Amino acid sequence: MSDQSGLFPGKIFISTVLDALETKTAMSGGLARVYLMRAAMAGVIIGLMYLTNFAVVAAFAGFGDGSLVGIGKILGALIFGFALVFIYYSKSELLTSNMMIVTVGWYHRRVSTMRGLRTLGMCYLGNFIGGLAIGLIVHFSTILSGAAGDQFTSTVDHKLSYLSEGAAGWGDLFMRAILCNFMINLGMLLVYNGLIKSDVLKAIAMIMTVFVFAFVGFEHSVANTVVFTVAALQGGLDWGPALGNLVIVLAGNFVGGGLLIGWYYAYANDDRRYLTAHPEAADE
Repeated sequence: MSDQSGLFPGKIFISTVLDALETKTAMSGGLARVYLMRAAMAGVIIGLMYLTNFAVVAAFAGFGDGSLVGIGKILGALIFGFALVFIYYSKSELLTSNMMIVTVGWYHRRVSTMRGLRTLGMCYLGNFIGGLAIGLIVHFSTILSGAAGDQFTSTVDHKLSYLSEGAAGWGDLFMRAILCNFMINLGMLLVYNGLIKSDVLKAIAMIMTVFVFAFVGFEHSVANTVVFTVAALQGGLDWGPALGNLVIVLAGNFVGGGLLIGWYYAYANDDRRYLTAHPEAADE
């Protein structure tokens, strides 16, 4: 068979993702407790970095007349970008990147529908458990007192406001969720495709993709889950809009990361279609 690397430059990406899928599905079965622990750690990391983001924005908003709040938002988003780096290098499990991995597995029939859903469901449960741990710590501390707490409350109110705006708000939320996980998994594609060898460059790629979603205001299902969990334990959450937000954002994240990255690249790098059209290539 001839080398199809020119036509299918993402083959290394696909093989790396399928190897990762095999590990994740195995762990979610026989090593379920460890898999939940890895997913919980991702929730903890998301929570800690999000709290840091609020603290940074609050710190800059407190300078003088508040004219530096824009700089605070830029730095806060950059710092939050390190969350994906920490998750990747600690081998933790994040739902949004696993959406891409499982979808590639579904395309190549390397995992059943139910096994893939089990893997994603357990990951989300673990992410929630990690967020719950952060929520309990915040509840019994003064971390969100003062300006940081005001920034947190403002963020929660903003996320809930989409649901009160009717179809237009729901659509806005869904599109922001699509773009969020598109960016997250675009970063993971750069990490997995074998072209970037340096850990520093991999970290930069992950930081920048998260920075885009955090600064522009895209919507991330795990981050929202953690934020709403913290808010609930602080005694200030409207459950209806919060659950509605999560349903819409989960769906949008799956479209952005699962379909627009996972399925798209699985299809683009499927050389079986090329060999069907050019069977002579199999003999070269």
